[in-house]
Amino acid sequence: MSADSAPINLTNHFLIAMPGLSDELFGRSVVYLCEHSDRGALGLVINKPSDILLPRLFEKVDLPLGRADLAHLPVFQGGPVQTERGFVLHEAIAAGAEGESVYASTLSIPGGLEMTTSKDVLEAMASGAGPSKVFVSLGYASWGKGQLESEITENSWLTVAAEPALIFETPVEQRYEKAMALLGLQPWMLSPDAGHA
Repeated sequence: MSADSAPINLTNHFLIAMPGLSDELFGRSVVYLCEHSDRGALGLVINKPSDILLPRLFEKVDLPLGRADLAHLPVFQGGPVQTERGFVLHEAIAAGAEGESVYASTLSIPGGLEMTTSKDVLEAMASGAGPSKVFVSLGYASWGKGQLESEITENSWLTVAAEPALIFETPVEQRYEKAMALLGLQPWMLSPDAGHA
């Protein structure tokens, strides 16, 4: 295998939609990649809020939201797959005695974040505990084997190492521009309408 055909691993990276990508969900989107391997990729769109706030989601699963600090947070449209299922992206929680996650179904992402899909993380938040920084989405984005690499080759996406502050601290409406800024770019620099010399 030559060096230029070595597989890329974009786990814990942002995918930033190129300005010319006009897809309804993925246009101007920033996707946090939770997993990327030779089998495909899984990520959460971090800048497309739904019109549902966290307290409403908790009502739907018959739990109170015991955290006033989270009451204003929207539930995000994480992607087009399993849109009825919740995904909680959060900072890593100290593991149990055997090193396993505190929650039943958690993916530990190299780089420090975790994604939990089991209800126990919501139950912890309902009781006033749980991770201090959370991002909640319904649905996720996925790519089959080689699909994401193909889309990157076709200039649909830019990639950059993820910054958790962009997920948890940056206002939603600024996430696309701030993700571009991680590359030293601004969206207008890549406009599909730009002239060619």
